[in-house]
Amino acid sequence: MQTESQVGEFVVSTDRRLLQFDVIHKYLSEESYWARERTAEQTATAIKNSLPFGVYKGENQVGFARVVTDYATFAYLGDVFVVPEYQGKGLGKFLMRTILAHPDLQNFRRWILATRDAHALYEKYEFAALRHPERWMERTAPNAY
Repeated sequence: MQTESQVGEFVVSTDRRLLQFDVIHKYLSEESYWARERTAEQTATAIKNSLPFGVYKGENQVGFARVVTDYATFAYLGDVFVVPEYQGKGLGKFLMRTILAHPDLQNFRRWILATRDAHALYEKYEFAALRHPERWMERTAPNAY
């Protein structure tokens, strides 16, 4: 289900036709700490297999996030960003509210994410350290963030 939410001159939409791949891949591969080695093909595949959320000001994409989910029990929130010139305007909060309110993303047992520096943002939306870290394991690439 496509959704759209607006605050002032900014819109968050799940319409894939609006995504500006060049903006997304440029940010992820050049400015993020977590996806610098990701190829354009990997970025395209990741978006294709996720529920994407674009943030727009007019015709320009200024932010992005994607949710990987089974639509029943579990969701992983990833690749969340707002381009530098629009940071500090509340767009990250607007994006998070829109994602968590999406009708297809309700009543999950668990949401997860990984962050190096945005804990304070995500804590506002009830994300916390793993409740049972002894139950979780991971298999990562040698260069994983």
